[in-house]
Amino acid sequence: MNSNQTKPQVTIIQSQRERFSFTRESLESLYEHTTVPFKLIYVDGSSPEATKQYLQQQSQARGFQLIRREHFLSPNQARNLAIPHVDTEYLVFIDNDVLVSPNWLEKLLECAEETDATVVCPLTCIGSGRNFGEVVHLAGGEAHIVEKPKEDGLIKRKVHEKHYFVNRKVVEVKDELQRQKCEFAEFHCMLVKRDIFDKIGLLDEGFLSTREHIDFCMTVNNAGGSFYCEPASVVTYVPGLKWELPELSFFMVRWSNAWEVASLEHFAKKWNLATKDKYFEKRYNRMGHRRHKGFLIPFLNKITFGWNPLWLQKWAINQERKINKVITDNYTRNLPKPVLINAETNQQQKLVSSK
Repeated sequence: MNSNQTKPQVTIIQSQRERFSFTRESLESLYEHTTVPFKLIYVDGSSPEATKQYLQQQSQARGFQLIRREHFLSPNQARNLAIPHVDTEYLVFIDNDVLVSPNWLEKLLECAEETDATVVCPLTCIGSGRNFGEVVHLAGGEAHIVEKPKEDGLIKRKVHEKHYFVNRKVVEVKDELQRQKCEFAEFHCMLVKRDIFDKIGLLDEGFLSTREHIDFCMTVNNAGGSFYCEPASVVTYVPGLKWELPELSFFMVRWSNAWEVASLEHFAKKWNLATKDKYFEKRYNRMGHRRHKGFLIPFLNKITFGWNPLWLQKWAINQERKINKVITDNYTRNLPKPVLINAETNQQQKLVSSK
């Protein structure tokens, strides 16, 4: 970063979503396509040696802050390690499997300045290779609690969640993709006013693998914050998984049944939600689907040359669930004690502004 440039308005916080193998591509994309001044804090949770050395070299060469822990981190744990170090007006959360496009950050900042939004999300696409940037993953959405009276006079609280233009081709909805106010963003990439954390505290670490974005957005809304989607800013989430032990280990813990169940239970308890509805039933019924879709079924297709009958899938999924429990239990046993999650304490924790 040129020292003659004006003081940065924004600090980018990059952390690992579910894998390590896209680290270089994502980081280089940030530096190639970000032309406004920025600070960068990179949070590394036990990446393999080659990635660790790459990040150390880049940190020294480019002058960004690198925070490393020798154990896997949940997404909110990783972000919370960085937030207290932010001294700029805005921060950006971005995952390490995202590529940015030219002017992505300028457009987010313009939207925030012109609308006074607390959170601004870009048009987030999904894809790789030939499909890169062609399909919408998120263009804003709705997220709030709906209260409905029951026959016994009590109130049933349910989650309303809607994603705009999800899985639509960008060319088909291009004319509809306009800057608009919305209710939520996702942590793939979002710009946030730093001072909102002085009101709401750090991110809730009771969310280990899912619903953390919905919780954050509803918390911000309850605190009087506002959300906008700015489709003039475009980023692309690039899915994929490298079949190497460190990557698979992280992926299996990240999307483990244990982490997902704990997250859903914490979500229901925190927001006083009825779990006997389609919203929760859908998620419990699909438990482990990310592992099965991301690794297990592709692996079975490979070793059976595409034969992969349904009975084999069912048998393999049953065995994988047992293996996943062993992996997750082993990870938990080896955690340093201070890292163990205490959602109640975290929920009450407040940042002390140094500004």
